[in-house]
Amino acid sequence: MEERGNGRVQSVDRAVALVHAVADSGPLGETAATLAERCGLNRATAWRLLATLEHHGVLERDPGSNRYTIGLAVDRWAAGAGVDGLVRRAHETVVSLSDRTGETANLAVPRQFGLTYVDEAVPSAVLSARWLGWQAPLHATSTGKAFLAGLPWSEVAALLPAELTRYTDETIVDRDRLRVELGVVRERGYGLSVGEMETNLYGVSAAVFDRRRRPLAVVSVWGPLTAAATPARFAELGALATEAAASIEAAVSA
Repeated sequence: MEERGNGRVQSVDRAVALVHAVADSGPLGETAATLAERCGLNRATAWRLLATLEHHGVLERDPGSNRYTIGLAVDRWAAGAGVDGLVRRAHETVVSLSDRTGETANLAVPRQFGLTYVDEAVPSAVLSARWLGWQAPLHATSTGKAFLAGLPWSEVAALLPAELTRYTDETIVDRDRLRVELGVVRERGYGLSVGEMETNLYGVSAAVFDRRRRPLAVVSVWGPLTAAATPARFAELGALATEAAASIEAAVSA
């Protein structure tokens, strides 16, 4: 077994590189020859590694096109994975976001029925929103909007309940209007909720994407609706949330 000076096994490094390359190829996958070129491997080595990964269900090969895609084993791993590693890598960014904004910052991850807040940083101010462990309504929070905007509408429609709950007069409960709102979020890069979940609160959120550009988590800023909560302030917070999400993406993929 060939090891590198840093203690890593070269063949495992190469196999992982191939899995990443397949994940980056999108839903149609890619051929062995192209994957070998992208990873700097000779075709024979790449073919042996790909065949091994296929055998273990990490990758799947379409017999007609000979293109490789991510296999069911990866889905099982993802379903069983905890969030401790993600929280550990993201926590410093969440704390920094709270410090820079003077507001509550948190991190939410997808769960079976929505999003759950798994990490939080709270400023020293007495009146601060606390969300740790709370499940976010997808249609009425900036966190939910940022998450939904990263999904195709067919998945969004499946995730939403038959009737959208109205929490305040500002809550969007019409599906067509929500679809338009999600288009705005997608183009703008961050979700915004102003008095939609609670009349006296706003939220600004940006999605953290995985290698397949699917939302892996959402980083958010929450604060009270005061005279300082202006469109300019929301745009500033949106930029900071987007920056934090990109920082977490880099940390997770490192």
